[in-house]
Amino acid sequence: MLTRRTRVIAAAAIAIAAAGGGRDAAAQLLLVPMDRGQADHLKAYGLAYWVLEQDGRAEWLLNFQGGAFFLPDTEGTRRKAALMGVTIQPVGVADEARIRGIIAQSNMESVVLEKATRIAIYTPPNSAPWDDAVTMALEYAEIPYEKIWDIEV
Repeated sequence: MLTRRTRVIAAAAIAIAAAGGGRDAAAQLLLVPMDRGQADHLKAYGLAYWVLEQDGRAEWLLNFQGGAFFLPDTEGTRRKAALMGVTIQPVGVADEARIRGIIAQSNMESVVLEKATRIAIYTPPNSAPWDDAVTMALEYAEIPYEKIWDIEV
């Protein structure tokens, strides 16, 4: 039995698909899976961060394919994903509606991300990125950060 929320979401998805949703019939979003289908998980986080810096919008699909991302399907995003070795999957309107239906009916949630946060690491200025796991992961994922240090602390 479908809940009222699920019926409303399904009706909206069908209406969007029928109207084209202001989009072409081709892929409109890129799905960045975060399950075993992802070639490079850390770089995938870096890609999502890069998109936020460029376009200002991404969507995190909590509990769907390991916490996948929806990113806008742009030439720049596809190019950056290829350069980073990140697995992406084009998603058309019908597939997007199907995924949103799964999320609505399951223990999943969609979180809109609109701003790339500033990141700072408390570390001595002369430390190397491999001195700790956090800076090493950020460097590898190509996520920018600042080093902060207070000798008095």
